Amino acid sequence: MKNISFNSEIYTHQSSLKVFAMRFTQNLEDANDLVQDTLLKAIRYHNLYKDGTNLRGWLFTIMKNTYINTYRKATVHRALIDTEEDLTSVHLLKSSSRNEVENKFINDDIFTALKTLEPVYYAPFMRYFEGYKYHEIAEELSIPIGTVKTRIHMARRVLKNALKMYGDTYAKSVN
Repeated sequence: MKNISFNSEIYTHQSSLKVFAMRFTQNLEDANDLVQDTLLKAIRYHNLYKDGTNLRGWLFTIMKNTYINTYRKATVHRALIDTEEDLTSVHLLKSSSRNEVENKFINDDIFTALKTLEPVYYAPFMRYFEGYKYHEIAEELSIPIGTVKTRIHMARRVLKNALKMYGDTYAKSVN
């Protein structure tokens, strides 16, 4: 009975998901497919949903991740099939607009992860990120240099954990 009410509840968000999907795909058929994939994944992984959390937000996150993963798979598929060396401005425009969408999601996730840092970790980490040396941060914040190093290390661990979904993808592209 719980599954039936959960399924009914997720379908109440179908219209807002469709609007959100249109922003990604700019195509009605692709948007409908994306909504359908999102709803299927939500039903399949309903056990991962925690009661009391924002269901709409959870569904939007599923949709965003589904769109990004589908885009990546399609990009790899096109790269394997498309041997055309002549990159016209049309190809570049499509590519850059898709990359812009993906980069926006990545940036949003980074800023969200940064917001989760406690202030004692955030301040030293941001100073370090801006290029300050450990001893400069220690002087500015009036804390020992060892504490600065520890707080930066802890901030990195929290951020790495929060952004682990990008770890495998970007580690492969660096190597």
